[in-house]
Amino acid sequence: MKTLAVLLRKELLATFGSPIAYTVAAVFLLVLGYTFSLTLFATKVANLIYIFHQMYVLTILLVPALTMRAFAEERRHDTLELLLTAPVGEVWIVLAKFLAVFALVVGMYLAAVVYAVVLDAHGSPDWGPIASGYLAVVCHAALIVAIGLLMSSLTENQVVAAALTMGTALMLWFADSVSYLLPPPLDVLAINLSLIGHFRPMVTGSVFVSDICYFVTLALLALFLSTRRLVER
Repeated sequence: MKTLAVLLRKELLATFGSPIAYTVAAVFLLVLGYTFSLTLFATKVANLIYIFHQMYVLTILLVPALTMRAFAEERRHDTLELLLTAPVGEVWIVLAKFLAVFALVVGMYLAAVVYAVVLDAHGSPDWGPIASGYLAVVCHAALIVAIGLLMSSLTENQVVAAALTMGTALMLWFADSVSYLLPPPLDVLAINLSLIGHFRPMVTGSVFVSDICYFVTLALLALFLSTRRLVER
């Protein structure tokens, strides 16, 4: 754990010291604030379903910019090989990078809690769907960050890493839309792989263990593959 703490401190300093982090956070909160104001005045409904879906889309679009430099930056400064030859396990390196970016994204989400406070001040929101909605976006963020780290470990080009992350997330998003073209049991597999299919019930207040397991399993798989990629270098 001491190794993880040292690596995590290094990654947190690198992540929160990057201008990319503040640019992404500013764009995220600006777009989210605009959407919240627009939907609240247009619908007069005290819920955050639209906001959670907006957070879902923004996470897919913006998080790749945070993860693309995870390993590419180390290569550019010739510190990755040095890090890999140090007496630290590859799993700790991957986990530290994951936790640093995940902490930044969760921090952005915490700033968005102000919208729930505004709803509570001017209405009577149902806190059940709001709590499950925040659980959904956090699980979703963990998966996208893990995928981003995996893609960053596969290429030395940051732009390619970001494009691969976004492409993979979009493929998962639309996985169920091609299910009717596939024979059994691939059609069922495509439906079960659908990102939005597991996200949508949670933002409406229906929390199933299977949906949480989907996000956790795929995130752990991506982190495992990232670790294997480093081991094989």
